[in-house]
Amino acid sequence: MDSNSALRDESILEESFVGEDDDSEEETGDDDSDLTDEGGESSSEKKTSGWGLLPHVCLRHVFNFLSDRDRMRAHVVCHHWHKVMRSPSLWRFRYFHFSGRLSKLRLSEYSSAVAYARSLGVYLERLEVCVCPPRRSLAAQRVEQAICGLFSELTRLKAPLKSLSIIRLELDRNCWTLALRNSLVNCLTQFLQRALRLTTINLNWMRNSMQQGIELLSALSQSQRRFPPTRCYISSLHLEGFFSSSVHVHLNSNVPSIMHHLRGLTDLSLSYSSVSDELLVALQHRNRGGRQNPSRDRITLQTFSLNCSINEPHRQPVCGSSWATLASSSPDLQVKITVHQIINTDRLARILLPEIPMTDFTMIAFYAPDEGWTARPILCDILPHYRCSLQNLTLDLSNCSERLDVELVELVKMCERLEQLGVWAFLEVVTVEKLLHIRLTKRRLLNKIRVRIYSNSDSTVEQEDQLEQLMSSYVRLPPELEFFAIIYPYV
Repeated sequence: MDSNSALRDESILEESFVGEDDDSEEETGDDDSDLTDEGGESSSEKKTSGWGLLPHVCLRHVFNFLSDRDRMRAHVVCHHWHKVMRSPSLWRFRYFHFSGRLSKLRLSEYSSAVAYARSLGVYLERLEVCVCPPRRSLAAQRVEQAICGLFSELTRLKAPLKSLSIIRLELDRNCWTLALRNSLVNCLTQFLQRALRLTTINLNWMRNSMQQGIELLSALSQSQRRFPPTRCYISSLHLEGFFSSSVHVHLNSNVPSIMHHLRGLTDLSLSYSSVSDELLVALQHRNRGGRQNPSRDRITLQTFSLNCSINEPHRQPVCGSSWATLASSSPDLQVKITVHQIINTDRLARILLPEIPMTDFTMIAFYAPDEGWTARPILCDILPHYRCSLQNLTLDLSNCSERLDVELVELVKMCERLEQLGVWAFLEVVTVEKLLHIRLTKRRLLNKIRVRIYSNSDSTVEQEDQLEQLMSSYVRLPPELEFFAIIYPYV
């Protein structure tokens, strides 16, 4: 049988599997309590050796490692395997990748998604949808049909979703017509209003307009306000790139108001364009539920991740006192900041205020020598403010016209709680040895070091030999230390 025929047969098999009768829910129920028995088969179905002797619980563990394609094959091996394959625990998680492209060898994305939801949506607890951003309107239309079809079915079935991720929709592309955007947002809004068990939501890089973004967030806020005190709340919300890069979110008062009503939030990710004094105040006061529900007062923000990009608004003034008040109301707060291509020192100083309880900092900055910018103020003046809190530091710098070895080593010496260090930069090989020496003598918490030394030379043999010779003297590194260093040609 040629490969094309095999793929066609597999598509037909998948269609027949996910299109089985809906009475599978009655056979298995919502849990696996009826599938853990090990002796419920008739004597004719029992095997004398091999896989036939394995009980259901063992087979389910093995089947968890199979891809969907292999599961489709396994379920037709025998009645015993078929019954195990219908166990709900095997279908708690599902990943979809939508591109809007057609294939003669597979079901359309719409048919596959809808058929899966109809047959197995009642078991689904974790759903991840990754979109390959379409370039043409026809592809965007197919993606919209697949997503709307999937979530319409899940809404109808009242799927018990606890975690939802839809990333890379990028609705600000020209291929997304207004009608397609409205249809998609309306479908997701209806789903979010009825999803009563969601605790984790990821809508990164959706790129909504202000109106549509507020509509989606309002649906989340309204659903949370309807919940009684015993109901679970959304605890993790990821909204990096949720709004279009041209939208000045910090000027809209609806965003702080919505965040105020997300009472169970402990993990929040945003683009820096959303940050304002009003937002920080809303995050500070959202847990004050009054005397009727004092237990909810203990839910405070634990992780606050911010993505700051040169392509998004980032010049808005934010008061250090607002950060300080938020930090005092959330004593365990960890702020993680990622900066992309912002190489203006004054702007960085307005973003990286000393009052921020920053534990993680990532900076990616590619700059030409003629731009007249230096990274020294970041290493010498700004980051030392966080020497008592910084735990994870990652720097990717194109410092081909300046040496930052001394400044980097001094910064690492200062950071008392540093646990992970990643540096991609033009460095001297001897700097690697200095970093190792700091770890072995002063910074015992620093157990992950990754160094990529950029090189402009056509040949890196000499630097590689120097690095190898240096590392030969460190044969017995501590077992808990993850260390990696490499010479990398800079292109």
